[in-house]
Amino acid sequence: MQAILHTLLEEFRTMLPLTYSSVARKYQFHEAKNVIKVAIGMRRSGKTYFLFQTIRELQSAGIPLEKILYINFEDDRILPMNTQEMGKLIDAWYTLYPENHTQCCYLFLDEVQNVEGWPLVLRRLLDTKNIQIYVTGSSAKLLSKEIATSLRGRSLSIEIFPYDYSEYLTAHALNPPSKPLGKKTLDEQRNYLIKYFYWGGFPGVQCMQPNEQLETLQNYVETVIFRDIIERYQIKNINLLKYLIQSLLKNVATPFSINKFYNDSKSQGHKVAKDTLYSYLGYLEDAFLIFSVPIFSESLRQVQSNPKKIYAIDTGLVVANTFNLSDNLGKLFENQVYLTLRRQGKKIFYYQTSSGYEIDFVTQDKEGKHEFIQVAWEITDPATREREERAIRQAESELGFSGRILDFPEFIKTIAENSPSL
Repeated sequence: MQAILHTLLEEFRTMLPLTYSSVARKYQFHEAKNVIKVAIGMRRSGKTYFLFQTIRELQSAGIPLEKILYINFEDDRILPMNTQEMGKLIDAWYTLYPENHTQCCYLFLDEVQNVEGWPLVLRRLLDTKNIQIYVTGSSAKLLSKEIATSLRGRSLSIEIFPYDYSEYLTAHALNPPSKPLGKKTLDEQRNYLIKYFYWGGFPGVQCMQPNEQLETLQNYVETVIFRDIIERYQIKNINLLKYLIQSLLKNVATPFSINKFYNDSKSQGHKVAKDTLYSYLGYLEDAFLIFSVPIFSESLRQVQSNPKKIYAIDTGLVVANTFNLSDNLGKLFENQVYLTLRRQGKKIFYYQTSSGYEIDFVTQDKEGKHEFIQVAWEITDPATREREERAIRQAESELGFSGRILDFPEFIKTIAENSPSL
């Protein structure tokens, strides 16, 4: 263990300065003591660089690197690893720096779910050491019962997403929107935002050529399919799983019916049970590839019987894997609004009025305040605006709280104002 530990520490110290120029992420771990801080999200969304960002902040606060241990559990040189070997590796670090036994130290474990039974080791460390523990992992592992049952409330999680629009602008050294929002600024931002829709926010593709970016985003989906779903859940019907993913990505910002897909699958020659499809959808949500939004209703039966609307982790991922949404800016924009609301920690639903108007989002913030939002990329036709406003008025009458239309200029306005919410 000592030999590999020295190599890991040397490589960590070499790699850390290379992250100094990376885009600062808009996240912070919880500050609570004696709990494990967890960052979860889809693979390649920037969790590792967020760990390094946190380590650099500790350095700035005067914490020496001798008190910081970083381990990447996707390193093939230390895999496969069991809990005993994991414990020995960390104990070897304390042996190397014996003064750390009596001082506060910082442990960063990347993709920790690759060690079976990892929570047992971390619970022991929390109970016996003065230590702050930070871990990352793909949500297919860390949003499961492994945290809820093994750590028994001794962890706090945050979700890490690919770059939002502001981070994308920073990554490409593009001007952020600022007031006054005249036609020149709006035209410029419209061009940037459309490029962002197509390119997406995954950090690793930002400097690639278009053909490399396309292939990489397609490979991201393949990696999620095989590493986070097929390997973990021993999926046999791989073709059906891929067909489901393709259908979901093609139908972002659209209600998705399992029953309809079940019938369609049968007509395509796939043998499947409805319960299997529900399980597959759950696996995809755990892996952060797909999100589903239920209808807003006090009736549990109505919530369960109505289709859910589907959104994807990244618009660039959608375009790269479907090729049919590149001209549908309205759906890509709605997907982006969903991601923004999700980042804000709001509960999200959609709604249908008694006259059949669909309201894109009903939200509830952490204080319990409700609002609904009708999303529109552009409203230049007076008849279209009247229809949207009619839907807003009816929803306000039925729900008893206010709503509004969010179009492209309003979206840019919130960014120019550095507004914490849309």
